[in-house]
This record gives sequence, structure tokens and C-alpha cells, in this order.
Amino acid sequence: MNVDTFIQRWAGSGGAERANYGQFLSELCRVLDVPEPEPTRPDDRDNAYVLERNVCEAHDEGPRTVRRIDLYRRGCFVLEAKQGVEKEVAEEEVLLASSGKKTRKKGHGTRGTAGWDTFMRRAREQAERYVRLLPAAEGRPPFILVVDVGHALEVYAEFTRTGGAYLPFPEARTHRILLDDLRREEVRERLRAIWLDPLSLDPSRHAARVTRQVAETLAILSRSLEQQVDIQGKPLTSERVSAFLTRMIFTMFAEDVGLIPDYKFRRTLETLRGRPEAFVPTVEELWSKMATGGYSVALQERVLHFNGGLFEGMEVLPVTEGQLELLTQAAEHDWSQVEPSIFGTLVERALNPKERHKLGAHYTPRAYVERLVNQTVIAPLRETWRTTQVEVQNTLDKGGGSDIARRKARTLVERFLGQLQETRVLDPACGTGNFLYVSMELMKRLEAEVV
Repeated sequence: MNVDTFIQRWAGSGGAERANYGQFLSELCRVLDVPEPEPTRPDDRDNAYVLERNVCEAHDEGPRTVRRIDLYRRGCFVLEAKQGVEKEVAEEEVLLASSGKKTRKKGHGTRGTAGWDTFMRRAREQAERYVRLLPAAEGRPPFILVVDVGHALEVYAEFTRTGGAYLPFPEARTHRILLDDLRREEVRERLRAIWLDPLSLDPSRHAARVTRQVAETLAILSRSLEQQVDIQGKPLTSERVSAFLTRMIFTMFAEDVGLIPDYKFRRTLETLRGRPEAFVPTVEELWSKMATGGYSVALQERVLHFNGGLFEGMEVLPVTEGQLELLTQAAEHDWSQVEPSIFGTLVERALNPKERHKLGAHYTPRAYVERLVNQTVIAPLRETWRTTQVEVQNTLDKGGGSDIARRKARTLVERFLGQLQETRVLDPACGTGNFLYVSMELMKRLEAEVV
């Protein structure tokens, strides 16, 4: 189906009827050129890609409750339609009214209102519950999709598939895809990958490839440096080599993310070919300026102040012509594609095992770090945020959307944001710093969702 025809066909639907969602999703599959859902079979083990996939919810007492996932593709995603949540809320209201109990105002899902955001959030939470109800043998899908038929689709990802939180993908500002956005080829390709090869979208996979390439270069460089002596004739220890490599790695990363402009560090290294004796004074001058900020003669450019003390009291190790070439090759990699939490493994691989043990420089894989951080740091914060969201919605409902109610709701959000920003994380066994970095990154992602 042509994308323009699809948009025109569904833009005026209003998305009010839940009966529309199956047809909407089937036609979306045609636009994306991916297989359409298969017919449902009696045995759910055979229902790898179907509408209305059954999952069972167990209770402490009584029979199990059968729930239905709106659209399920094994190993790829769980999809929940906002219209399904609205239908359940309406049914709850009818049951309460018929029993003579007082109903609570739930708001409405009209687009452009706070109620719309509430129903989309509830649909996401329902999808997360369905993920937990899936048989363990099927594993957790890396994506959750939330659809408002004929209007928008929200994307959430959890690539470790180990029980972490599903986060807006690719990030909080761009995870919501409106109907008109489907005209953009890159958006359709992203959705197509979610259907056909979801793990190809995991940014850590590309980062890991870059890491392996760079690590080989750094390991050769480190081993050769540890066999040398400095200008005073003292052998270069692993501690000195590690500190030097860490600063070099950071400088290369800073250049590739634009903190050092126009690849001037890389070009400076290239100009030193054939003159390794100029390496130490050139890099010393640059790092001294990075420690304070100011004009660098080495780069012929004003550089920023890099705080944190990394470049204070620094030591630049002398290099041979071969080692200078290795550094130049390392600088040619795209360090913007290397996840900062991987820096620890680069340093670790560059050290020999005996010295690595002495320094405590053991790298924990990202998946393990994220699983622990999610359970100990992020899960409690997210639970508090969910409670805050409920309080905000109740405040808006009771206040009828008045200015006073909005101010009270804003105060509740600001209170949580202040708590989040004041949260401190301690890693008493800090080695390469990966636990602290991942904690900060996940907290910043939550902050982006809040603001």
C-alpha cells in the first residue's frame, strides 16, 4: 500500500473504534513491506505472530485470567492499542455504576489533552504487564509499541532483555511517531527493522564492533609502552600507561563528539609523523590548556575547559615512531560510536592480566551493569515517578483542568524532578567507573521523560 494513501485513509478515522485496530495494523504492515499477522492457532506455542495473543495471569486464589496482547511478534515486540485501554476503562465504569458504587472520573482520551497522555501511559504499562506474562521459554521482546489508531505510535526498547525498564526509543523526544512521520523513509526503515531484525537497532552492537577494533590497537600500544623506560631511565608502570591511555582515549572521544573542533587533534598527530620527539611537548601543551581552557598553540584553536581533574598533573609518555602511528590509527576511528561505559574495557584490555588484577581494573559487561543498576537505582525511582503521574492525573481530574489544578500538578512533577536530581549513587568498589556512568545515563533518560 502507498504510504500517502494509508495516511489519507486513516487520518480522519479518529481512532474511536477498537474494531479498527486490526485493519490499521495489517495495512501498516503493507506500507512497511513486512509480513502481516498470521491466523491464530489453538496452541499458543504456535502463535508467534498474531493478533489477540493469549497470555495467562495467575492469582493467589481462583482460576487464572486470560489476557490478550493486541499484536505479538515473538522475539520482536508486544503491541498494545490505546483504544483497548479505553474500552476496559469504560467497562469498569459500567460495572461500578450498575453495582451502585461511586465511579471515579478517569478523564478522556481526546488527542491533545492530558487524558490522552494518561491512556497512552496506561497502554504502555499494560504492555509491560503482558511481557511479564509471556512464557519464559519465549523470552522478553526487545520492543514495546503503543498505538493510537490513525494518529500515533510510541516505541520503547529494552535490548538487554533481562528485566530492565522499557525506555523511549531512540530517545524521549523522538519515540512518538505521528501518522505523517511515516512519509519519512528513515522512520519506515526503523519500524521495518523492529518487525524484521529488532536487535540490529541496539546501539551497543555497533559500539562493540568499534571497541574490538580499537582494543586491538591499544593492546599492542600498551604492551610496547610497558617495555620502555622514561627519559630518567625508569620503567613505565601499568599505572602510568593506563593513565596516559585514558587521557588519550578521552581526547579522541572529545574530538569526535565535537568538543574539539574540525578533527584538529587527529590532524595534529598526522603532522607529527616522522617527528616522534615533538609528541610530548605538543600533547603536554594541549592537555594543559584542556585543564584550564584557553588558546592551544598545538591545535591553533581555543579549547574548552575540561573539568573533573583528568588533565591536572598529567604525564605525557614519550613514544616511538611506531607507537605514534598506532595512536594516529586509533584517532581515525569514530569515537562518537563508542559508548562511554566501554572505556573501561579498552583500558582493561590494554593492561596485562597481572597488573590489571593489581589495579582492580576489571570491566563488567554493560548488560550485567544495567541489570543491577535497574533493580537497585532505577526501579525505585520509576515507581515513585509512576505514583507521581497518578497523583498528577487525579489532581487534574478533580480540578477539572483549572489553572489552580495545573499549578498543583506542576508542583508535583517539580517535586519528583528535584528528588531525581538530588539522588546520589555510591560505588564503593569503583574500578573503571562503568556502574556510575550507566547509573547517570539511565537517570538522565528518566529525567528526559519527566521534562
